[in-house]
Amino acid sequence: MSASDNKHLLQDAFAALEKGDGKPFMDCMSDDFAWTVVGTTPWSRTYSGKAVVLGELFTPLFAQFKDRYTNTALRFIAEEDYVVVECRGRVTTRSGQAYNNSYCYVCRFANGRMSELTEYLDTALVEKALAPPKSA
Repeated sequence: MSASDNKHLLQDAFAALEKGDGKPFMDCMSDDFAWTVVGTTPWSRTYSGKAVVLGELFTPLFAQFKDRYTNTALRFIAEEDYVVVECRGRVTTRSGQAYNNSYCYVCRFANGRMSELTEYLDTALVEKALAPPKSA
């Protein structure tokens, strides 16, 4: 697929994420997908495999949210196998903390699916608003 095709896949996925529907975004992930959260927080590491991403990152993360998580894309940049997305997430945690983070996702595509995502974010906000994952 072309850079433009990959960009359109993520634009469609983010149109749904903006409304709180994460399924199209998850559908973009390959089975061997890897998600890297940068930094030194308890959440920071590489989660390898779609099942691991869903079970060890998304499940404990979304369990902390009181309302529906939304993520709005501000900019997409596509080149070769990469799509970079500047975006803003918005949610309130069960403890009442606003978790409105700013992100830069660097996504690599292979065979029409996301194979890697590196997430750059406000790690101070992560440590302020989120409890560590149970495995940390």
